[in-house]
Amino acid sequence: MSFRKLNTLEAAGRRIFVRVDFNVPLAPDGTVADDTRIVASLPTLRYLLEKGAGLVVASHLGRPKGKRDPAQSLRPVREALEKYLRTPVGFAETIVGPAAESLAKGIRGEQVLLLENLRFEPGEEANDPGLSRALASLADAYVNDAFGSAHRAHASTAGITAFLSDTAAGFLMERELLALGRLLDSPERPNVAILGGAKISGKIDVLQNLLPRVDRLVIGGGMMFPFLRAKGLSIGRSLVEEDRVPIAKALLDDPVSAAKLLLPVDCRVADDIKGSDPGSVVPVTAIPESKMGVDIGPDSLAAIASALAEARTVFWNGPMGVFETPAFAVGTVGVAKEVARATKRGAFTVVGGGDSLAAVNQAGVENQISHCSTGGGASLEFLEGRVLPGVAALDPASSATR
Repeated sequence: MSFRKLNTLEAAGRRIFVRVDFNVPLAPDGTVADDTRIVASLPTLRYLLEKGAGLVVASHLGRPKGKRDPAQSLRPVREALEKYLRTPVGFAETIVGPAAESLAKGIRGEQVLLLENLRFEPGEEANDPGLSRALASLADAYVNDAFGSAHRAHASTAGITAFLSDTAAGFLMERELLALGRLLDSPERPNVAILGGAKISGKIDVLQNLLPRVDRLVIGGGMMFPFLRAKGLSIGRSLVEEDRVPIAKALLDDPVSAAKLLLPVDCRVADDIKGSDPGSVVPVTAIPESKMGVDIGPDSLAAIASALAEARTVFWNGPMGVFETPAFAVGTVGVAKEVARATKRGAFTVVGGGDSLAAVNQAGVENQISHCSTGGGASLEFLEGRVLPGVAALDPASSATR
């Protein structure tokens, strides 16, 4: 993994194209509902402005699928960004073309222009060379600070560097790569990973890549049920990916893998996931046929706390239950607090994934985690051992060949 650091990039008097991740939720009134990702970009943007650069800032929002959709416009983001930067932020209604070029060329040092939603252009997700060239024409250098989109080979994350080779990673991108790289390359032991979420299918590759590298791998959430089914246990009406049960059984049959796996010993069961029934806690060996598992139980949380007691490295991705229902969020919030306690004991801790980060915030321990990753899908693909196109595009060696 090789990339140029931002503080080595000449910025004064130049226009710099900054790819950020402003894919934020919008409230019903059209305002930004959660500005976490905007705030995360500020160190990079402020640094470049202080160095005298003019900025052309670009992001996607939602999934407009190459069509203009006013409901997914970045206009509300412009207002929020202007508030945080305390400087006027221009807005380009179009992403490329004469109007966008004119606005971009008019940008001087310490000025900011925000482009409209990149995914309004069909060529963005197609990594179209024509769009890549047009985006590159708007600036003199390129900075990628959008780790959350680094696993996508899009025009603004990968293709643009074929035409704009003076590149660097933003501060957020750098922090993400160094923190996640530490999990893979030099984890201090004992090394514990916690994986949850509704499905095992989206995480089977990261699970298999992490198993040889960790001392314990904790399984929670809906991911537990293929393993319980593989052990021959009844799981009642719990949701399960039947085609993943053989994979779970293979891991359980492998003595080395099985010795590292920590599965729940109890869980909360209820009639449905809506929370109308608060349910009850039962051993995983006694899940009623009429009930479904919705959270881990207190004994399982105690076992996780024990696994983290001596941990020196911790990675957590995915909730332990149906976190969006308050009655079923106890296990997830409990894990957040245990990871924070591990940090206090000196462990290097990384939390990724929207629900896990929400739990960290809900538990009030967001400042007690070593690194909170802003890129759920990107962090998982990185930990699967994949090369992220947006990171590969920043490699100086590849730039030299363009």
